[in-house]
Amino acid sequence: MATHAKQPETPVPGDSYVQSFARGLQVIRSFNTQAPRQSLSEVAAASGLTRAGARRILLTLQTLGYVESDGKFWSLTPRILDLGFAYLSSMPIWNRAEPVMEALVQQVQESCSAAVLDAADIVYVMRVPTHKIMSISLGVGSRLPAYCTSMGRLLLSDFDDDVVRRRLEASQLQPLTRHTLTDVDAILAKVAQARRQRWCLVNQELEEGLISIAAPVVDRTGRMVAALNVSGQANRTSAKVMQESILPALVAAAADVSRML
Repeated sequence: MATHAKQPETPVPGDSYVQSFARGLQVIRSFNTQAPRQSLSEVAAASGLTRAGARRILLTLQTLGYVESDGKFWSLTPRILDLGFAYLSSMPIWNRAEPVMEALVQQVQESCSAAVLDAADIVYVMRVPTHKIMSISLGVGSRLPAYCTSMGRLLLSDFDDDVVRRRLEASQLQPLTRHTLTDVDAILAKVAQARRQRWCLVNQELEEGLISIAAPVVDRTGRMVAALNVSGQANRTSAKVMQESILPALVAAAADVSRML
């Protein structure tokens, strides 16, 4: 199994760093489900900018059609989806993977998702739900912390321990449930286990009652580029059932998607 200690970490700003562009992205990221509409002062505070700086960026984004204002509050427009769609359209594999995931959902009668790793988070690139099993709403583009998710730990396992440790130490390791591991060494041990067995199960660490299991999607060099998972309710799908009844079908589906690469 290949590990990737030399994969680049987040680059340090240098002469080629365009600060105004970075600030524009900060403003875009300040909008979320908790703050879909914000005043100028709120945008400035959330993005760490002055009111004048935030206003210039918002007016630029408004000119480009990415935000709109009613005179007091600002919000994103549907055009902002173009930015995310550019990524998905550059990786047409996910359109081809969807039938595989749908077939898996029909077979196991549980939800299936695909995600990629972005620093210390996972980002959903495809999701085929069966019924609502989480209190939070997930869709393409949703982000979750890697340290307490099955896909996250599995994707982290493709890196050497020193890389994983740095990412974990830079994360906010919060106890989301009474089961959540927040000790870096304990999480590293789980990541190492996922590296050995090439799959990962997380039981109620992200949310009470939620259990999930993940398998890798690899390219032709063996590098893990994404993960598939199946999620269910712990009170009706135990860890044993996940491992014995669902894991073989999940691994087969992940292998089918891998062959598409």
